Amino acid sequence: MKPNKYITCLIIDDEPSSQKVLQHFIKETDVLFLKETCNNAAEAFKYLQLNNAIDLLFLDINMPQQSGLDFYKSLKNPPKVIFTTAYSQYAVDGFEVNAIDYLLKTISYERFLTAIHKILNSTDTSNTNNFTILKENKTLHKVFFKDIQYIEAFGDYVKVHTEEKTITTHSTFSGFIENLPDNFLRIHKSFSINLNKMNHLSGNQITVDSHTIPIGQTYKKTVLKALNL
Repeated sequence: MKPNKYITCLIIDDEPSSQKVLQHFIKETDVLFLKETCNNAAEAFKYLQLNNAIDLLFLDINMPQQSGLDFYKSLKNPPKVIFTTAYSQYAVDGFEVNAIDYLLKTISYERFLTAIHKILNSTDTSNTNNFTILKENKTLHKVFFKDIQYIEAFGDYVKVHTEEKTITTHSTFSGFIENLPDNFLRIHKSFSINLNKMNHLSGNQITVDSHTIPIGQTYKKTVLKALNL
């Protein structure tokens, strides 16, 4: 019998052998409950449209017609995801969408349990963590929000400035700042600052640590209100 609180799962994989492995592992793990197994993204999409009570996807990345990664990005309110694939080069892409974990086939039960423990020990893996993972070229950087001084728009990229370094990552500016904690404030069309790093305001400029950043005219009222001025 399953416990009152369990994690409902959906397997999406086009390989029967991989499906059987995951089905067995889920059955052996009391906290998990498998709702369905889908052979491709189209089947999974149809299932999710009709069934909302899915907490976790075991999603193969390399599938015909539509990759697991593209499928996951297309979901408006996606469940948590653990990617499974035989190709290690997809790991970076998995972290880009805040995947819980990445399991490289052939999967052992011990490695499977490690991924499940990450879910059980996490809160919200999307927006409430105290850090973010940034991709710059082929390198992943773990950056704590408390260490970010300010964010700067840079064409199709954003520059994330910390005291130690500046990381340039591919993202829209508006999309990036949507996922920042409440202590970040947009002060210009191209700048958002960490209020905890602010030193002082003078005229139409804010000093953040040793950096002077302009306040956009259309953002001035919002900035003053946020600072209770």
